Amino acid sequence: MAEENKFTELKSTLIKAKQPGADDAAKVDNKRDSKGRAYATGRRKESVARVWIKPGSGKITVNGRDETVYFARPVLRMILRQPLVAAGRDGQYDIICKVTGGGLSGQAGAVRHGISKALIAFEPNLRPTLKTGGFLTRDARVVERKKYGRPKARRSFQFSKR
Repeated sequence: MAEENKFTELKSTLIKAKQPGADDAAKVDNKRDSKGRAYATGRRKESVARVWIKPGSGKITVNGRDETVYFARPVLRMILRQPLVAAGRDGQYDIICKVTGGGLSGQAGAVRHGISKALIAFEPNLRPTLKTGGFLTRDARVVERKKYGRPKARRSFQFSKR
């Protein structure tokens, strides 16, 4: 009889723990700063992007310049907007990015990763959509290091038989 009583207490405790309540709302609010922005860091190759998002008209600013000026190639701008389009939030958030290191392609990938993480900080219910799209996974591919006795990472010096 005492075992059944302990089991019901444990069951009721677990049910209370699973129910979403005020604690979940507090966790979401903690991920926003005093200005109502969500922050995230994105990385790709040697590039690091610091991204802030807030509700707005859909303006994207990268290093103080408009996205069309900073990323002139349309492919790079498409990469930036992929998580927003997948989540159905294109044009709903103003995005401010600071990017350092690497080239333009790596920087675009870093901003995309940062935007994805910031969207989740702002709206946690978007996580399954962005996860299935592969936007939350850090692309770990980096340049292979140069080895000694070779001119590049894998290239060999020209072989002369005679």
